[in-house]
Amino acid sequence: MPQTHSTNPATTADRLGIEFQTVFGLPPVEFVHLAADLGCRYIGLALTGTPDNPHHYPPYSLREDPALRHRTRTALTRNDISVSLGEGFVIRAGRDIRDSATDLDIFAELGCTRLATTSMDTDHQRTVDQIGQLTDMAATRDMRVVVEFAPSLTIPDLPAALSIITAVARPDCRLLIDTLHFIRAGHHPADLAALDPTLIAYLQLSDHTLHQQAATYREDTLNRLPPSDGELPLSAILDTTPTDTVIGLEIPMLTRARNGETIHDTTRYCLTAARTLLEHGALRQPGDPGARCDRRSSAQDSRTGKD
Repeated sequence: MPQTHSTNPATTADRLGIEFQTVFGLPPVEFVHLAADLGCRYIGLALTGTPDNPHHYPPYSLREDPALRHRTRTALTRNDISVSLGEGFVIRAGRDIRDSATDLDIFAELGCTRLATTSMDTDHQRTVDQIGQLTDMAATRDMRVVVEFAPSLTIPDLPAALSIITAVARPDCRLLIDTLHFIRAGHHPADLAALDPTLIAYLQLSDHTLHQQAATYREDTLNRLPPSDGELPLSAILDTTPTDTVIGLEIPMLTRARNGETIHDTTRYCLTAARTLLEHGALRQPGDPGARCDRRSSAQDSRTGKD
């Protein structure tokens, strides 16, 4: 049976987080304040900024700056915000994940609850072994691991991710579903509905066209759309997601940023769209195909010249 939304819209809104890639290298203390200003309980975090930095934020390193870690931890505590996802644990050929132990310590210090991983290593067994090592290291620090897949990775789709998780065979290693990657990998909401729902530990929400628009897949991933501004079956995906799953908004919009749109305005709009989508899902009856929240027309009316 597919999992459905809670019937309490306030509860669904409390599930929302803002992902690291959405804010394009915004330094962590400012990131926490942004989330607090927008009424968001969770953030996804990396230890350094991104190569794509259209707002020209100063570089930072939580790895090398203990004072910044202290300020970040203080800001998180004061604003009652949690780090729902730690980024930066990609499995690569020639690198041993055990060398990342210090990074795990830093995320544990910041109160992070999950670490995201995926693989660029073509050796399947080595990927399994490395993710198993990461899961064990995370567990000793009270964190879990979630495995992400995307067509551009060596874990390209849902069956490949499930194969990894099955081989790792640890209860603290589960799935991360990114709605764009999920659909672009050729999957349908029914594929999620067929899973044991406890396998789904994290959801990254964005909208887009069904088919690639840019010359490269990466370009598409850096220019996503707010929920219901695109073509992805988001309501149907959400209907398969356990109601206690954190939903991180991974909606980088690089072209808009380069055109001068502030990260506050971009993120506020995305959160409003996500809350509307979730609240409509909470109010409709499960399985009602006519109750899908579609904000495309109003969104196009409210935005001019920035697409």
